[in-house]
Amino acid sequence: MRYKLFSLKNIQAPNFLMTALELKEYIDFPVKRIYFISHPKGDKNTGSHCHLQDETEMFIQVAGSCTIVVDDGSGLTDIQLNSLQNAIYIPTKVWHHFKNMSDDCIILALTSTNYDPARTDYCENYEEFQKLCPKS
Repeated sequence: MRYKLFSLKNIQAPNFLMTALELKEYIDFPVKRIYFISHPKGDKNTGSHCHLQDETEMFIQVAGSCTIVVDDGSGLTDIQLNSLQNAIYIPTKVWHHFKNMSDDCIILALTSTNYDPARTDYCENYEEFQKLCPKS
């Protein structure tokens, strides 16, 4: 398994809950971009893809819930993410997308690259991914 699922550390203060992420404990890349996935509509799924060389990501379930579907070469696996409990590290050549996003779902993404509108680092065809990805 090349992706990593983390349980987040929550600290209950008298008047609030704090979830702190010491990034050095979770990721080994400098963060160049941060974005949010929220306000799901329609089938409440995101696009399926993997990054071929450059981009590594960490997704943090901030609110609501969803299922992330991943394949690191060993087959598709569904992982339930719940707010302030889970984060997942996704390296290159790991197929992924989100599904079953709750209406209040907010996912925070930390990535190793800036966005490339040409999407040259993306593989969006699952059959091509299966040919490219070494079996785990």
